[in-house]
Amino acid sequence: MAKTMKCNVVSAERELYSGDVEMVIASGELGDLGVTPGHSPLITTLKPGPVRLVFSDRDDELFYVSGGFLEVVPSGVNILTDTGDRAENLDEAAAVHAKEEAQRLLEEQQADFDYTRAAVELAEAVARLRVIEQLRNRRA
Repeated sequence: MAKTMKCNVVSAERELYSGDVEMVIASGELGDLGVTPGHSPLITTLKPGPVRLVFSDRDDELFYVSGGFLEVVPSGVNILTDTGDRAENLDEAAAVHAKEEAQRLLEEQQADFDYTRAAVELAEAVARLRVIEQLRNRRA
C-alpha cells in the first residue's frame, strides 16, 4: 500500500496546497477525522477550523478553512472551502476583533440584525483563533 496520497486544498480564491501527504486531519461536521492512503471513498462537510497535513518526514502544516467539503477518492483527498489560509498567515488581532464584533452584534440585536450571519462570523472568528492557538502550541 502507498505511504502517501495526493492532497489538494483549494479555496474560492486560490489553491492553498497541492502535493503528497501521509495523512489529513480535518474538522468534520460530526467530529475530527483522519484520512490515510487507502481510506474508503467519502464526501463529508467540514466546519470552520483547522486542517492538518502530515508529510512523510513527519513534518506537518496547519491550515484554516471556513468550512466546505472533504472528498476522499482513490487517488487522494480534495478539500474545497470558500475561504482558507495557511495558519502562519492568519492575523490574530483581526480574528479577535471579528470575534468581538460578532459577539457585540449578537448581544445588541438591532432591527436590521441578521442572526445567522452574526453566528457564522462568530464561528469563523473562533475557528481562526483555534488554529492560531494550535500553531502557537506546536511552536512552544
